[in-house]
Amino acid sequence: MSSPNVAAGTDAVSAAAVAGPRRRRRWSAGWPLSVLFLGFPLWWVLGLTEFAFFLAAIPMAWSLISRRTVIAPRGFGWWIGFLAVVLVSGTMLTTDAPFSNLSPLGNTLLTYTFRLIWYLSVTIVLLYVGNTSQADLPTAKVVRLLAYMFVVTAFGGLLGVVAPHFEFKSVLELVLPHSAATNRFVHALIHPATADIQSVLGFAQPRPRAPFSYANSWGANLSFYLPFFLYSWFGRDAGWRKVAAVPVLIVAAVPVVYSLNRGLWGVLVIGMLYAVVQVIRLRGFNAVAWLAPVGVLMVVGALLSPLPTMVSERFAHQHSNERRGELAIKTIESTIKGSPLIGFGNTRDVEGSFGSIAGGATLGCPACAVPPFGTQGHLWLVIFAQGLLGTAVFLAFFLIRFARHVRSRDPVAMIGVALIIFFLIEIFVYDTLGSPLFTLMIALALMWRADRDQQAARLPATEQVVAAR
Repeated sequence: MSSPNVAAGTDAVSAAAVAGPRRRRRWSAGWPLSVLFLGFPLWWVLGLTEFAFFLAAIPMAWSLISRRTVIAPRGFGWWIGFLAVVLVSGTMLTTDAPFSNLSPLGNTLLTYTFRLIWYLSVTIVLLYVGNTSQADLPTAKVVRLLAYMFVVTAFGGLLGVVAPHFEFKSVLELVLPHSAATNRFVHALIHPATADIQSVLGFAQPRPRAPFSYANSWGANLSFYLPFFLYSWFGRDAGWRKVAAVPVLIVAAVPVVYSLNRGLWGVLVIGMLYAVVQVIRLRGFNAVAWLAPVGVLMVVGALLSPLPTMVSERFAHQHSNERRGELAIKTIESTIKGSPLIGFGNTRDVEGSFGSIAGGATLGCPACAVPPFGTQGHLWLVIFAQGLLGTAVFLAFFLIRFARHVRSRDPVAMIGVALIIFFLIEIFVYDTLGSPLFTLMIALALMWRADRDQQAARLPATEQVVAAR
């Protein structure tokens, strides 16, 4: 079967051109997303929470290959450029990097391939959702699926608070060879646990992670699903969900408080400020009349909760700041000295320590050991693994999409812009290569598709087949 014709930079193409000729389908469009998200608790038990995204991308890729034409959003060429750098940087996997030690080639190839598949998967979902018409895959359906994921994440986090030591062997863990299942990298992905037990405050403290692999992943995913939840469960068509929305938010607030997750706390504050700005922009300063009481209730509720104590304790124990800061500096220094353009393809273990108390593990803080170069934030991964060239084209794609939609009044576009803001903040502290980036790409596809349809609707019928902006 011939490859589809890919048209890049098309923010204005008619829905008819995207949908193509109607065919009888056994499966409704978007079923891979439904299976992926609705079955997520099951994938967690099976140990497939990471790999379920890869499996869902396969039928989506087949759908794209089956099309005569595949269109792409403006700025997509920058993303293709980034993928090209990812591939080229693979030639550097066995090259020495300053201040680092080479890992065994098998582990290096494993993690490099894993990340490459993630990049391909998020690319596929962007094109799949963007090339599926509103009639075949309604935006409301996708929003509800992502809102459902907020509920799953919230209750998973609550489970991490009330049963922090609960863990078990997944089905995948039981069937894999022992050598593979006990590999440190693989084990973290396939072993279900409700919380990470860490000594952040100087004593053992659970940090919720279910149904994801790490506590920081839990925080990143919760923040990315939250805007979809608010829009879907508080909107005009929410129905019964509007009644349950506040209790779900209360459930989510418990693990948010006890997560000790400064990145999540900061993003939620920025998200609230963003929401206030958008409400005032859409409804004028008269909206302050009802925003003020809501704000007062939120502040009073926060002050009466354990949050102030947890925040003060967390900021009093910032032993990771020095480590993160020096790791970031050394990451950039190693990249510039060793491979400034395309990086080293993958993470590397740090040679020795930084020579400070923050640079090594202790009995009270085993997590204080120096993490590998390219960790502690997706930005540092891109800098170290794909160099300054890869970093430039990586950021360019998201900044172009941000500029395209930042003034939009469409609710889905405003959600997408919020997620871009969250993403550009969280890449400094979280590894967002995974389900957060997958969610962001879905949001980009939804607002690109909505913008394209709106433009096409304003064109004369004779010009609705193809129109370049």
